[in-house]
Amino acid sequence: MDKIKKFFSSNIREISLIIVMIAIAFFVEFRSGGNFFTGENISDMLTETAVLAICAVGMMTVMVTGGIDLSIGAVMALSAMVGGTVLKNNQSVPTIAIVLISIAVGIVCGFINGTLVSKLRILPIIATLGMMNIFRGITYLVSNGSWVMQQDMGANFLSLATGRVLGVNNLIVIALAVYIIAAFFMTQTRTGRKIYAVGNSEESARVSGIKTGRTLTMVYTILGAIAGLGGILYVCKYGVAQGETCTGYEMNVIAACVLGGVSVNGGTGRVGGVLLGAVLLGILNNAMPLIHVSSFWQEAIRGLIILLSIIANSLIQRNVEMKALRRRNI
Repeated sequence: MDKIKKFFSSNIREISLIIVMIAIAFFVEFRSGGNFFTGENISDMLTETAVLAICAVGMMTVMVTGGIDLSIGAVMALSAMVGGTVLKNNQSVPTIAIVLISIAVGIVCGFINGTLVSKLRILPIIATLGMMNIFRGITYLVSNGSWVMQQDMGANFLSLATGRVLGVNNLIVIALAVYIIAAFFMTQTRTGRKIYAVGNSEESARVSGIKTGRTLTMVYTILGAIAGLGGILYVCKYGVAQGETCTGYEMNVIAACVLGGVSVNGGTGRVGGVLLGAVLLGILNNAMPLIHVSSFWQEAIRGLIILLSIIANSLIQRNVEMKALRRRNI
C-alpha cells in the first residue's frame, strides 16, 4: 500500500494528465458521434502532434535550467528554409544530408542563444526575443521572397513524412526515438543531473563544481539542434517552406511543456510529462474542430487550459514543498 501511495504521489502530474486526456477523449467521442476513436483520426492526430512533441522535449531542457527560448519558431523556419533551398537547387541531395544541414543550422542558432545567456548574462527572454527577429529576418533573406514548394522537394524527401515503419508513420517513430534518447539523457547521465542542478540553484551548482555557463550553452544548443530537426520535418510534412513558417510556434511548444509539468522557474520537469502535455495539446487541437468549436473560441479555450495547468502545477509544487518542510521540522 505504501508503495502504491508513493507511486501516485511521485507521479501525480502525469496521472492527472492521463485522466484529463481520457475525459476529454470520451467527451469528444460522444459529442462528435463516434468520430474521435477511429484508427485514421488517432493516427492523424499523433502525426500532427509529432513535430510539436519533438520540439517540446528540447524546450524542456532549457526550461529546466530556468530559461526559455522564444526563437524556436524562427530557428525552425531558418533551418527548414536552408535545407529546403539546398534541396530546391539539387533534388539529388540525399534526404539524410538535408536533415543534417538543417540540424547544423539549428545548432549554430542555439549556440548563439546559449552564448548570449551564459557568457553575456542577458536574460533568456530578452536574448531569444531579439534573436527571434534576427533569425526570422535571415530566413527572409535566404528565401529571397520565394517559397520552396512541394514539387521542389522531390518524392524521396517527402516520403520522410509519409512513409511508415511497421504501419506507424515515420514522424511518430522519430518522435518516440527522440523521447527515448531524451529520457535516458536527462535521468541516467551526469550531464542530465547537472541540468536539473543548475535549474534548482545556479549558484549552488557553481559552488559544487558544475560549470554552469557551459551547461547553459549546451541546453540552448541542444534545443537548436532539435528545432532544426523539427523544422525540416515540419516542412517535409506540409510540403512548403517560406518566410512565415512556424510563426508563433514557440507558444505551442512552451504550452506543451507547461501542460506537462515543467516549471517556468526551473528545476522541475519530466520527459514523460512533456510527452503527455504535447499529446494533450494535440487532442485539443484535433477535438475542437470535431465538435465544431468556433475558431474564435479555440485559442481562448487553449489559453484557459494552459492557465489552469500553471495554477495546478503551482499548487502541486507548493504542496510538495510544504510536506518537505514538515519532514525537516519533525
